[in-house]
Amino acid sequence: MTRRDVRRIVQSHRQREGAGFIVRRPVPTAGLEQVDPFLMLDEMGPITYAPGEAVGAPDHPHRGFETVTYVLAGEAQHEDSAGHRGTIGPGDVQWMTAGAGIVHSEEPSDSMKRDGGTMHGFQLWVNLPKADKFMAPRYQELKAAQIPVARSPDGLATVRVIAGKALGVSARIETRTPIAYQHWTLEAGAKVDQRVDPTFEGFVYVFSGVALISGREVREGQMAILGDGEHVELATSEHAELLLLAGRPLREPLARYGPFVMNTQQELVEAVQDFQAGRLGQIVRAPMP
Repeated sequence: MTRRDVRRIVQSHRQREGAGFIVRRPVPTAGLEQVDPFLMLDEMGPITYAPGEAVGAPDHPHRGFETVTYVLAGEAQHEDSAGHRGTIGPGDVQWMTAGAGIVHSEEPSDSMKRDGGTMHGFQLWVNLPKADKFMAPRYQELKAAQIPVARSPDGLATVRVIAGKALGVSARIETRTPIAYQHWTLEAGAKVDQRVDPTFEGFVYVFSGVALISGREVREGQMAILGDGEHVELATSEHAELLLLAGRPLREPLARYGPFVMNTQQELVEAVQDFQAGRLGQIVRAPMP
């Protein structure tokens, strides 16, 4: 099999989002609009809030793509204009397909706001193909215990398979755009050859420690964009954690404006008009379950 070498290393940058929380973002960044079909990856934290300090992203619209929220520490609660609501905690995943449009809110849980605590997680934006941009919104939510976990024979590499396949296990999430989403934990001396569909584009984001990605050193906060091939080598001489993301590129026109991702500028105008006219609905508050 042909090894996927590292085509480019991208340094993430920090910026303020929502009501004032800071994210570390490797994509999009200057000179890199997307890694098709991935539109954005934000690392939220790790940050420790004092009581009353935790903030999130109040009511905001989405259309034309999917958001995937993966929590490592802390708790987040969500609710939307379609009547969905719930709370996700450490190891949980919420996969929201915005489709034709939805108004959404993502906030720290009431207990996090009241008592404080450490928050750490990721939000990934996955583009939808033109044929799915106006599908009905939907949710898939998995608790930590429902996410398949596999280990290498020597026990030095562990993977949580959020989407796709790794080390003989398959994810339980159904994706509209075929992708792989894997959280790898590597201990010193780990070395794994992970197959990646040769039709996929992909990258590795290291968020703890230092890893060797197909022989190239990638440090915390850096993203390694992978070249062509059928597998990628993951190794380290210390504890490291990383996300491996790969997906089938859509290769369709991209028009984006804030929380709207469409194929044409006219569709963006219509998305804004629909939101302003209230056609994406509004959130009706109710007690959290």
